[in-house]
Amino acid sequence: MSGLDARLLDAHMRDDRPALVTLYREAADAVSDQDAEGFYLTHAYVFALELGHPDTQMLHHRLKRAGREE
Repeated sequence: MSGLDARLLDAHMRDDRPALVTLYREAADAVSDQDAEGFYLTHAYVFALELGHPDTQMLHHRLKRAGREE
């Protein structure tokens, strides 16, 4: 298991949603596969929406550019 995977699991176990936004965005930035990037960005975006996180709009724009959001 990678360090990022371990940090994601830990953040889920602690229900640390701000960390989950950051970690899923970090995971999206770390992959070269578009499907994996979309998966991670979608998770980051959902958690950001729930929190009213400052990165919500940026994540939405990234999903739109990737063709995964209207």
